[in-house]
This record gives sequence, C-alpha cells and structure tokens, in this order.
Amino acid sequence: MNPWVIGAPGALATVAGITAYGAVYPRAQMFGPTVCRTNSPRRLAVTFDDGPNPAITPKLLDLLDRYQARATFFLIGRFVRECPELVRELVARGHATGNHTETHPNLFWLRQAQIRDEVRRCSDAISGATSQAPKWFRPPFGMRNPWLAGVARGLDLRVVMWTLIPGDWREDKPNEWLIRQMERIATRTERRLRKPHGRPRSAGEILCLHDGSHRQQNGDRTHTLAALEHWLPRWRDLGLEFVTIDEAVRAPAP
Repeated sequence: MNPWVIGAPGALATVAGITAYGAVYPRAQMFGPTVCRTNSPRRLAVTFDDGPNPAITPKLLDLLDRYQARATFFLIGRFVRECPELVRELVARGHATGNHTETHPNLFWLRQAQIRDEVRRCSDAISGATSQAPKWFRPPFGMRNPWLAGVARGLDLRVVMWTLIPGDWREDKPNEWLIRQMERIATRTERRLRKPHGRPRSAGEILCLHDGSHRQQNGDRTHTLAALEHWLPRWRDLGLEFVTIDEAVRAPAP
C-alpha cells in the first residue's frame, strides 16, 4: 500500500490542529501579531466586548469611575449606530474604544472582502460617533484567519486578544461562579509580583469581559457588574493599575 495514502489522514489532522491553534489560541501569532499582555505585571487591562449596551454600560461606567479604573470597550458597529451618545460618554470618561466588527460574525469562515467590510463599517461607526478612529481590534469569538492580519493593517488597527476570558456571557451561572473564575487575576498577579533574581516578571493581564450581548441590545450582564464590584477593590489593594490598551502597551514610568 502507498505510504503516502496511509500518512495523508494524519497529515491533514496535523494541519487542521495547527490551523485551529492559530485561529483560536490567544497568544498565537500565526495569523498576524496580537497584543495579548500588558507590559507590566502591575498593569491590568480590563476590556469589554459586545457593547455599547444601554442597560449595563452606564452602570459599568459609574462603577469604573468609583475605582478610577480606565478600560477598553470593543464595540459592535450596529450598536454604536443605535446609541452614539453612549459611546461619546465612555470616551469622555477616559476609556478607549476598539473595533469588534459591524455585526459580530465568526471571521474564520469569511473571505477577505467580507472581513474588510465588517471591520471598516465598525470603524466608520466609531469615527462617526466620536470623531476618533479606533486603533484596536478584537475578532468576535477570538477567531482569526489568514486574511485578518492584512485587513487590520490596512485599516491601521492592531489586534488585541487576552490572558483571561472567564465566560461572563454565561447567563445560567451565578455571580459566585464568575467571581471564582476571575480569582486567577489575583493569584497570577501575586505570583508575578514576586521578584525572582531581583526583579518582577514583565507581563501583566488582559481581562476579556462583556458589557453587552452580540445577539441583541439590552443583554443582561448584571453578574459582570457584581463580579467587578467584588474584584476591583481587591485588585486595587494588590497594587494593580487599571489601564486602557493604549496604556498597556506604552512604556511604564520608571
């Protein structure tokens, strides 16, 4: 029997596995460079996907204000067009905006022209609401494909992933479950701030949460609020600084 025939299924499985890794794994750079950590263990970048959401985003902005926490909001273009005043408010309060496509499709299955249209329309919506073009992009579901890097580069966007995505879209889970899921930020930060060989490790966390639902407006994200109510003061007491993605990649002060 032809050994190439025998080996073909295994080779295809290997290719499929590598492709899946490049498409999904947050730190994978196969389909273009990504930002997946902050540049200091003392900096925590809290990010929110799928907004703006009139039912939750204003409450979230008030909570962030209470702890002087700046965040980055990856916005869906069609929702930006529905409530541009809310987008202007979050920018006025010192937060950054990011592009999360026009309609939140899975980009892995789209052609280059379709991806460009989704991303461009979202950037246009954000620019129209704020007079500022977004600099950051997060792919829906975290899914990338070989066309995305070129599209992002052509639209002056950098791709942002995460170190922790605790699953706050799970509406069937209680607040206590989400609080436990987010505990890893504290434990990993404490570990990184130890000083092996005289200096702390250099990278910090990017947390991916959701202030909306990509399916419809006014999604219930009250458990996200409750978990942040619990953790923001505790993270602050650990010495963490809450930063936007812009600040997360900027050189920290000495």
